[in-house]
Amino acid sequence: MRTIYNRILCAPLAMSVLFLAVACASPQEPPVSRAQFNAAGEVQIPEGWREWVFVGAPLTPNALNDGKAPFPEFHNVYVEPSAFAHFQRTGEWANGTQIAKELVLIRENDNAEDGSTAEVSGVGYFQGAFQGLELTIKDTERYAAEPGGWAYFSFGHQAPPYNQAAKAFPTEACNACHEASAATDFVFTQFYPVIRALQK
Repeated sequence: MRTIYNRILCAPLAMSVLFLAVACASPQEPPVSRAQFNAAGEVQIPEGWREWVFVGAPLTPNALNDGKAPFPEFHNVYVEPSAFAHFQRTGEWANGTQIAKELVLIRENDNAEDGSTAEVSGVGYFQGAFQGLELTIKDTERYAAEPGGWAYFSFGHQAPPYNQAAKAFPTEACNACHEASAATDFVFTQFYPVIRALQK
């Protein structure tokens, strides 16, 4: 009889302990959405990149660089939402991070010598036609030999439609510049005000 009484008495206590253990357990880190690859090992163009988190649009026009800017287009930069959320929580780029960069030409409308145009809001630089799409991926397993595990891709420097898949650039094409000058783990966060705001 005492054994039955002890079991009845202890059952609620055991359930309470279990509930507390579950409630106090650390929440599991949500997974970061990963890039998709085809059978040839090429990365596939991401879906809906313009719906990702927009973080900035650097511009270095030819007219301000002796006509020889290496990247004369606007760079509209988007971070895949789950990777952005991880950076927002931790201040670090998660393994699997995807960052898209869509190239946009300067608007043509009776441009001045410096490339600017006079529009309703004033004289300045305005976005014109789309001109290419690039992707950066951090994957320390697939790209273990690359500095920081980052790899860089281009789906073409032309008007849409873009190529549907791309091979990684050689290491020397991109990594050295990112390693030498990027502010946060191979990413040029110094140019992205949305990211700077997260870094306080």
